[in-house]
Amino acid sequence: MLQIDHLTLVHRRDLRVLAEDFSFVLNDGDKAAVIGEEGNGKSTLLKWIFDPALVEPYCQAGGVRSGQTGSMGYLSQDLTEAEKAGGICEYCAAAPDFYELTPRELGDIARRLQFPVEEYFSDRPAGTLSGGERIKLQLSRLLFRRPAVLLLDEPSSDLDVDTLAWLENFIRDYEGTVLYVSHDETLIENTANVILHMEHPREGKPPRCTVHRLEYAAYAQRRSGAIAYQTQQARREKAEYSKKMERYRRIQQSVEHAQNTVSRQDPGKGHLLKKKMHAVQSMGRRFEREAERMTQLPEVEEAVFLRFAPEISLPAGKVVLALQLEMLAVGGSVLSRGIRLRVMGGEKVGIIGPNGTGKTTLLRCIASQLLARKDLKAAYMPQDYADTLPPDITPVEYLAPGGDREAETRARTFLGCVRFAREEMTHPIAALSGGQKAKLLLTKMMLEGSDVLVLDEPTRNFSPLSGPRVRQALREYGGTIISVSHDRKFLREVCDKLYQLTKDGLIEEEMV
Repeated sequence: MLQIDHLTLVHRRDLRVLAEDFSFVLNDGDKAAVIGEEGNGKSTLLKWIFDPALVEPYCQAGGVRSGQTGSMGYLSQDLTEAEKAGGICEYCAAAPDFYELTPRELGDIARRLQFPVEEYFSDRPAGTLSGGERIKLQLSRLLFRRPAVLLLDEPSSDLDVDTLAWLENFIRDYEGTVLYVSHDETLIENTANVILHMEHPREGKPPRCTVHRLEYAAYAQRRSGAIAYQTQQARREKAEYSKKMERYRRIQQSVEHAQNTVSRQDPGKGHLLKKKMHAVQSMGRRFEREAERMTQLPEVEEAVFLRFAPEISLPAGKVVLALQLEMLAVGGSVLSRGIRLRVMGGEKVGIIGPNGTGKTTLLRCIASQLLARKDLKAAYMPQDYADTLPPDITPVEYLAPGGDREAETRARTFLGCVRFAREEMTHPIAALSGGQKAKLLLTKMMLEGSDVLVLDEPTRNFSPLSGPRVRQALREYGGTIISVSHDRKFLREVCDKLYQLTKDGLIEEEMV
C-alpha cells in the first residue's frame, strides 16, 4: 500500500501551485496512471513520492508519505549522461543487490523483461541501447531490489509498437503497485484501474488533483459527459435568469417612471407606488440570491485547441515526394537498402518499425529534400526539439521574430489556444517541457500555413486528454503529412498509408 497525505507542491521559480492538500491511497496491485497537461507536476509528484530531496532544488513541498515507501523503485525519464557513457555492467552494479542475486534469480528477471542476461555483465555503453532496451535495463535495476511499488516516469516514451505491447503486459502482470506517467492513451486504456488527474483549471484558480477508481476509457467518458451536462445546465439557467432579469428591469423602470410622474396631489397613489417599489426591490434581492445558487460553468482544464487553416490543400495529383535511396546508413552501419517512397498531395503517411531501424534518419533525409523545395511550404518536427528550437529566446519571440506588435498579439493568442500560461510565453524555450515545445512547433506550422508536415513522433508528449484534439487537427489538415510514430491511435486515426522500414526498404502494411 502507498498512502500520501496532504501533499502540497509549489514551484519555486514562479510560485505556481502544482498540488494543494492532495491525499490518496493506492492498494496492493493497483495500476495507477497520472494524467494532466504538461507542466502540471506529474513527474514532480513521482519524484517527491520516491525521494523528496529530488524536488527540493526547484519545488517547495509538504506532506506525508506512508505505506511501503521503503520498498519503491523509481524509473526516471532517461538515463543521465554519465550513465549513458558508462557500461551496462557498471550501471547494474550500482544497485546494491546486483551481486547478491543468484544466476537463477538474474535469469528470471532477464526472461521476464526479455533482456539478454549476458548483457548485464557487458561493458557496452548503456547509451548505445535502443529506447526499448534502455527501458528494460532501467527496469532490471529496479527489479534487482524486488520493490513493492514501482514509480515509472514516461516508460512508454520512444518505444516501438512491439515493445509497447510488452510494456503493457509487464505493468498488468506486475504483482506490486505501479504508479506511472504516460502520454500513450492505448497503454493507459489497457493497464490502468486507477486514474490520478492533476488539473490546473484556469489562471488564478487553485489546482485540482482527483483520484478515480475507473479504467481510463470509463473515466474519460464520465468526465466529458459530466462537463457537457454541467455546461448545458449552466447555460440554460443563465438564459432563464436573463429572461427573468429582463422582465424585472421592465417592472422596475415602470414603477420608477410612475413614481417620478405621480402628482403630489395624489398621496394615496404615491403610497401604493412606494409599497410596490419595496416589492420590486425584494424581488431583485431574491433574484440575486438565486444567481448565487445557479449552476456555474465547469472549471476544468481545457485541452489544447489546434486547427490548421482550412484553405491549406495540395492537389491529389501533385507528387510531393519521389524518394529513391539506395542505402540508408549511420556511422558506416547500413540500416536499409533500396528505399522507395512516393507520396502524393493530401496523403498522410506513417512510417513504423522497431527501434534502431533508422526511421529518424530516414525522416531527416526526407525533410532535407522537402525543406529545399520552392513549390512547397514544408515544416519539420524532429524527435529532438533542440535541433529546431533556439533555446535562449521566448516562445513569443520565436513565433514573432520581428517584434511587430500585431504579430506578437497573434502569437500570444495562438499560444493561449494551446494552453500556454502567460508566464510560459516569456520563459526561455529551454525551460519549457517537452509537451510545450511540441505545441510551439505545431503552432509555428499553423501560423506559417505549411502545406507539408514532416513529423517525428508528433504526439508523444501530449497528454491523453489533448491527444484526441491533436489527432483531429492533423486528420482534418488539408496538406500532406509524412510521419514516424509508435502512437497506435495516431496511426489508426490520422494515417491513410502505413509503411514498415526494414533492412530491405519500405514495405507497405495494412492499417493498424
